[in-house]
Amino acid sequence: MSHRSTLANKIRTKRARIAIIGLGYVGLPLAEAFASKGFGVTGIDTDEGRLSAISRSRSYIADIPSKALSKVLKSGRLRAVDSTAVLSDMDVIIVCVPTPLNRVKDPDISAIVAVTEKVKATLHPGQLVILESTTYPGTTDEVILPKLEESGLKVGHDFFLCFSPERIDPGNEKFKTRDIPKVVGGITKVCTALGCDLYSKITPEVVPVSSSRTAEMTKLLENTFRIVNIGLINELARAAGSLGVNIWEAVDAAKTKPFGYMPFYPGPGIGGHCIGVDPLYLSWKARVHGTDLHFIELARRMNAEMPRYVVSQAVYALNKHLGKAISRSKVLLLGVSYKKDVSDTRESPAIDILKELNSLGSRVSYHDPYVPEIKVESVSLRSVSLTPANLKKQDLIILTTDHSKFNYTSIVRNSRLIYDTRNALKKYKSSNIVRL
Repeated sequence: MSHRSTLANKIRTKRARIAIIGLGYVGLPLAEAFASKGFGVTGIDTDEGRLSAISRSRSYIADIPSKALSKVLKSGRLRAVDSTAVLSDMDVIIVCVPTPLNRVKDPDISAIVAVTEKVKATLHPGQLVILESTTYPGTTDEVILPKLEESGLKVGHDFFLCFSPERIDPGNEKFKTRDIPKVVGGITKVCTALGCDLYSKITPEVVPVSSSRTAEMTKLLENTFRIVNIGLINELARAAGSLGVNIWEAVDAAKTKPFGYMPFYPGPGIGGHCIGVDPLYLSWKARVHGTDLHFIELARRMNAEMPRYVVSQAVYALNKHLGKAISRSKVLLLGVSYKKDVSDTRESPAIDILKELNSLGSRVSYHDPYVPEIKVESVSLRSVSLTPANLKKQDLIILTTDHSKFNYTSIVRNSRLIYDTRNALKKYKSSNIVRL
């Protein structure tokens, strides 16, 4: 029996042993999804905090309830370890490691390279390797494939290699891992077929594409579409303010058109890994090949300017409404995570706003029910209580993240001045509210 047939049979009968490297926002939901469908899954991570939480059946990812995690742990279908030594026993290896930007905003795929070396060390015939970490087109066939073939094994015959972009949307109650179609692009048709077989066990739809590069491009296209449109609406929001137009009302009116329009909303900036980072992987790779992607750069610049714009508007609002200078004011930020109802602060615009306010001499504090503590420029800050008394002490409240847990009625009633960057106070009509 061929290696392909053996592996296909293991996947079909759910006897394939799956290793998932990286148990963050992508890896842990994926591990739980496969384990709940009857596969034996080994999660690998070097973060002691994550491993400790899993050992206590406590989920640190909002999308995975602790009860669901506990169920697959107790069944014995999921375990978590800190060593890649177990890879030699695995049939499938899925890589979900971080791919950030370095300090000069170029792609940093060092984690992918490091994991590839570990996989190569134990690679054996019949294994399927899948990269889910977002990266530039060409990573799978230019970086991973040559490394793995140094083992002497041949792709598509001895081992199999695919790229399948993660599509996790933290905090999305409607679309979880099991609800989102998976795109799969393999180095060979056999690789693609095996990848599709695997993911079909946990998702309702699998979309095969012609190559790993196409699959890599698909992910970048999805998020480039978003960064460009968010950049556009942020620019329009700034123009609308000077024209005396409520941009939120204009967007709501425009979205009543049943065709040819999709609503995007302004805000204090963009955050998280996907929108703020992924498109820059594409623009970097394009520059390597002599092509400049101007729309991405313009959108990135516009979105990056939004935190400073928010602070400039806060300075103006304080002076206009209270006659106070920002340097003599107490400012409370509501929410420091990058999006609603999650704890992720990566690339959060609220952190940039906090830094800018600090540089202007403000006495800044924050409240976030999902982020008990943050470190900003070597200084640790703890979330303060959101009591009426504390609200009344503040000169300005900046609503930077529209968490569902906030008591907005109390916030409006007890605040002197509020700058709402998310239109969270849409239904409130009060003279103490200033809107982006």
